[in-house]
Amino acid sequence: MKRLLTALFLLCPALTTVTAQSWHFSFEPACRGTEPSAVVVESSDRYSSSSDYGFDFIASPVRLDRQTPFYFSVRVPDGNYRVTVTLGSRKRAAVTTVRAESRRLFVENLSTRKGERRQMSFVVHKHSPQIDGHRSMKLKPRELSKLNFDDRLTIEINGDAPACAAIDIVRDDSVPTLFLCGNSTVVDQDNEPWASWGQMITRWFGDGIAIANFAESGETASTFIAANRLAKALSMMKEGDYLIAEFGHNDQKQRGPGMGAYYNFATALKTFIDETRARKATPIFVTPTQRRSFSNGRIQETHADYPEAMAWVATRENVPLIDLHAMTRVFYEAMGEEQSRHAFVHYPAGTFPGQVKEFKDNTHFNPYGAYEIAKCVIEGMKALQLPLIRCLRDDYHSFDPAHPDAFEAFHWNDSPFFEAEKPDGN
Repeated sequence: MKRLLTALFLLCPALTTVTAQSWHFSFEPACRGTEPSAVVVESSDRYSSSSDYGFDFIASPVRLDRQTPFYFSVRVPDGNYRVTVTLGSRKRAAVTTVRAESRRLFVENLSTRKGERRQMSFVVHKHSPQIDGHRSMKLKPRELSKLNFDDRLTIEINGDAPACAAIDIVRDDSVPTLFLCGNSTVVDQDNEPWASWGQMITRWFGDGIAIANFAESGETASTFIAANRLAKALSMMKEGDYLIAEFGHNDQKQRGPGMGAYYNFATALKTFIDETRARKATPIFVTPTQRRSFSNGRIQETHADYPEAMAWVATRENVPLIDLHAMTRVFYEAMGEEQSRHAFVHYPAGTFPGQVKEFKDNTHFNPYGAYEIAKCVIEGMKALQLPLIRCLRDDYHSFDPAHPDAFEAFHWNDSPFFEAEKPDGN
């Protein structure tokens, strides 16, 4: 039975045209609160071409009751999946962090006492590059190994003393989806020490919404469309969904006839609006994050007139606008020129295994910076009174970029994967 996942596909009344599917896995033989039909996972269960579920990417835990991080994958088709993790251990206290796919944060440093169980639910969006029988997204070579685009849904169990007793996965395409479109400041970064706000904002939303990140490093509004990234998002979009577009960082570097903030860029933004509204979904614009470029204690403008052009299109087309450009200026200046390094990828050589050169990047964020900027985006949503803020978790507290969280208090457990090459774009 363990090898026959089809026995675990429990047919339920579908809320959409897609038949619901369920997978239930227990990492302890006597875990209370899991489905009676749950598969008891053993250390020898590895995900592979011949196995639809199992431990993945790194070595399996020798004993599942040990404080060992792990990845667990399940082969699933494109769609939204409600994931419920049962965290805690009968034998010890635990502190567990849960991420999914390409390091999307869902559960942060959750503490449980010995014998305590806590269930956390969230929705993970899964997509492949394929759009239909004739089209697919045009992935860059470095994207081919991204967890976001493989054939499986992957859960990462991490933390100071991780303990996961069970994982339940249920297909649920009834929830609204927030599609993220943008560049390296938005994309789900797979590897340490890079991070973006798109993979942190998931932390603050419950299981009433899915967040689907289609952003990619180096993209402009027009190249995003040309690579069929928008087409893929649109192919999965339904009435009541949302689309966020954050561009301008790389668009300003485009040269040639027809280029410019108020021509090529504005035209591409209009495409995002029209295509989203055609599907009875809501477009939202986000102005680009500032670069860390200080002079006399103040952030210098480096985006030419692209933020203003986005605001102009938003006003003209009545599109909600989150001014992340302004909020990140406040955030960096509040930290100051020296301390703001702690929000970016600034690390001496040898900080990470295999890092032979110093990192000095004033565009791309580390996990702390991405985490803070995700809160800026949420504050922008709240100011606009967007309906999706009803899906925020109860533990979200208001954030003021003029008074950021202390970086010393931010605790992040590194994933086991590191990349020396910086993301595309600057």
